[in-house]
Amino acid sequence: MKPEETVDYNVKVAWHAVSRMYNAEAAQNDMTTSIGFVLLNINQQAGTPATKIAPLLGLEARSLTRILKSMEDKDLIYRVPDEHDKRLVRIFLTEKGLEKKEVAKRTVKHFNSKVREAIPEEELQAFFRVCSKVMNMIENKEIF
Repeated sequence: MKPEETVDYNVKVAWHAVSRMYNAEAAQNDMTTSIGFVLLNINQQAGTPATKIAPLLGLEARSLTRILKSMEDKDLIYRVPDEHDKRLVRIFLTEKGLEKKEVAKRTVKHFNSKVREAIPEEELQAFFRVCSKVMNMIENKEIF
């Protein structure tokens, strides 16, 4: 079997292409793809517990710690201890963070719009079903 005929190769190559595209856009706005995804997953009204962000993005806690530190250094976020549980820290966006979140949102919407223009809905739905089945197989340990 050739590598290009395997599921994992195609997933990896497609994600790397998307990631490179997003990073090129993000770099023009002094961001990275990871920062953009974190920004998109922060609830500005309630704040988002730092412990909830890593699982949303499939990141290790150590990686998220570095990203959040970088975001603080860039004045994109600030941390507030939870009122009810002092062990919990909520992440909020600064004004600059809100602006960058809008950039990330526009970029993601633009990409999805272009994909939806080029690929028929039934093919996209089949793609989503296949991705969901593969993820379920992995989560349910049906593979190894």
